[in-house]
Amino acid sequence: MGLTRRRTGSRARPARSLRHRRGARSVALVALGATLALAAGATSAAAARRAPARTKRAAPLRVIAVSPRQGAAGVGGRAPISITFSAAISPRSPLPSINPQIPGSWHRSGDRLTFVPDEPFVPLSQVTVSVPGGRKGLVAKDGQRLARRFADNFSVENGSIFRLQQLLSLLDYSPLAWAPASPPIAPSDTAAQLAALYSAPKGAFHWRNAGWPSRLVALWRPGAYNVFTRGLVMSFQADHGLDVTGNPSGGLWNDLVQSLANGIVNTGGYNYAIANKTQPQSLTIWHDGSVVLHAPANTGIPQSPTPSGTFPVYARYRNEIMHGTNPDGSHYADPVQYVAYFYDGDAVHYFPRADYGVPQSLGCVELALPEAAAAWPYLAYGTLVTVVN
Repeated sequence: MGLTRRRTGSRARPARSLRHRRGARSVALVALGATLALAAGATSAAAARRAPARTKRAAPLRVIAVSPRQGAAGVGGRAPISITFSAAISPRSPLPSINPQIPGSWHRSGDRLTFVPDEPFVPLSQVTVSVPGGRKGLVAKDGQRLARRFADNFSVENGSIFRLQQLLSLLDYSPLAWAPASPPIAPSDTAAQLAALYSAPKGAFHWRNAGWPSRLVALWRPGAYNVFTRGLVMSFQADHGLDVTGNPSGGLWNDLVQSLANGIVNTGGYNYAIANKTQPQSLTIWHDGSVVLHAPANTGIPQSPTPSGTFPVYARYRNEIMHGTNPDGSHYADPVQYVAYFYDGDAVHYFPRADYGVPQSLGCVELALPEAAAAWPYLAYGTLVTVVN
């Protein structure tokens, strides 16, 4: 019994010692965990103190509005150009470019750039405003740049038709001369010449020669863009390598001003023609007020008459194979010479006939070879051909 108690007692003591050690270990682990947690908290706090504060990234710079608006037409020649952005623009930012270039200056005001021209654009100019983008592009005060290049395109209004007629007279393309009411603008004064394109100076026109037929005189309309002025424009366009459309364009206005500044004037005089359908049919041509040709001519048959009216010559060929359809539906391909087209497929030209002076053509005005050769130099681009009776 005594051994049993001793064994029992000896086994009980180690058990109490083990629980004690386990308890101590648990306490030690809890203490270590608390120490690590405190250390981690201290490290996080230090890291938080060292890390920079996160800032909200600014939105990319954008174009909000432009004036004149994209694709606008008829914009005033002196209209300012403004571009509004999504943020204020840096004073060190590159500026937009304008084509065609004109004198003027850009002004910054917060998020807006405005270009104020010193001179007007040439009438009917096609203007492009280019805003640079990318690494070398427009930059805001907050450092943001325009991501991509932006372009605004618009067209300028037409100039004064009265001034157009004045310039064509000053350059000797018109049978009328023009005299200003006040001292004339110096041809080299570009700014004043450009301003006059929109606000024509006052003055008076008068016929250079007295020998013009009444039908031509009746066509003249100051300030009106009719067939008379259209013919003058076509003549100028042909001489200056422009498309012979008879329509005003930026290139036309620009070349008119440049020709005036450089003293480049027309030396070919002014021509006018009348095709008379009354038998015996004829063609009469005037040059600078004097008749230079009066010859028998053939006009269209009743099934294909030559149209009445006044038309400017729009195409010329020394030789051509003229194709078309006869009234019976058959086709023709006829060689012709000294060709001057004035209406659709109708032209003044040489065509061999037994006689002239009666309706024989399919709408053209036909001449004998010598008369066609004599007429052709006067039937230049823009020459008016009036078909009467």
